[in-house]
Amino acid sequence: MTSSQPNTDQSKGNDPLDARQGCIDSLARQGIVLREDLQRVASLIRPGSRVLDLGCGDGMLLAHLMTTMHCTGTGVERDPDAVLEAITRGVPLVELNLDNQLDEFDDDSYDVVVLSRTLQAVLRPREVLVQMSRIGQRMIVTMPNFGYWRHRLRLLRGRMPQSKDLPYNWYDTPNLHHTTLNTLEQLFTETGLRIEQRIPLNEEGRTPLLPQFFCQHSANLLAGSAIYVLRRND
Repeated sequence: MTSSQPNTDQSKGNDPLDARQGCIDSLARQGIVLREDLQRVASLIRPGSRVLDLGCGDGMLLAHLMTTMHCTGTGVERDPDAVLEAITRGVPLVELNLDNQLDEFDDDSYDVVVLSRTLQAVLRPREVLVQMSRIGQRMIVTMPNFGYWRHRLRLLRGRMPQSKDLPYNWYDTPNLHHTTLNTLEQLFTETGLRIEQRIPLNEEGRTPLLPQFFCQHSANLLAGSAIYVLRRND
């Protein structure tokens, strides 16, 4: 199978910057503050979509999608404190193990499946991606980039990488796997997924202030993380 080349973050007929600003304005009116990267994720989801958010944390993203974009959705989370927060926000939630219980969901039962900063913390990333592609045709995955230049510099100094995207010490991190963006994209291809968009982000969760062409082609070095919009190769 040949490798898919990611597009830039500009979609034909749909300006993601306008959509993102709309999300920010909606949040401000409600007094809700999403992380910068989640604002970008929200801007990639069409109003009225059925959304499955795997590892939804406190449910902030789904709460926003449900209240401002008329989406329906389900969150999956196991952390007790996060589960309580999500329920308090009115987010429909199930407590399942992402590694071995995603077969509880029917084929094509959601329009979009979101996995934000969670793939690195599951035991079987490939199996989780396979299950996501079965549950929904469109997927949004956010992943920290172990190949970020600051991480490389720390390794050269004999230190383990640590940054806003990878904030934990090596001995207390929930992350089980680390990958560069290039290696991650190879996994997508091997799993039968096609990259529709790749959106490189800096450590603040924003698009780097660099020319788009340069940012895209140097993402494996310059991006602290990236958002991927994926589709399965039917």
